[in-house]
Amino acid sequence: MNNIDLMNFWIESSDEDYNVMNVLHNNKKNSYCLFFGHLVIEKLLKALYAKNNKNAPYAPKSHDLLHLAEKTELELTERQEDLLDTITRFNMNARYDDYKKEFYLKCTDEYTEQQLKNIEEVRIWLKNLLTTN
Repeated sequence: MNNIDLMNFWIESSDEDYNVMNVLHNNKKNSYCLFFGHLVIEKLLKALYAKNNKNAPYAPKSHDLLHLAEKTELELTERQEDLLDTITRFNMNARYDDYKKEFYLKCTDEYTEQQLKNIEEVRIWLKNLLTTN
């Protein structure tokens, strides 16, 4: 698969996960909703990596969004670093049993709404980077 095909694969997969995230949100499955929000951003970062690395388009096998952003050579603001760090935790906290209950309790409607706004902010930023040369 060439880098553009791989980029498009990650974008399409991210868009599917975005739809799932919204369905979960509408059904008050807040912790799983945020888990899928992490996948949305992870896949957009992998798409950006593919776009920018024509000769080696396969991104590192990592769920750490800051690590992926570094490998993509993005210049991040402090806010973007904070957002990526926070969103990364949604992957770990929703996945592992020892964190699940604590994370579930943290994911109030108010908390989830704020984090969805943050995910959307990062999503729009990454989508813009993917559509520009």
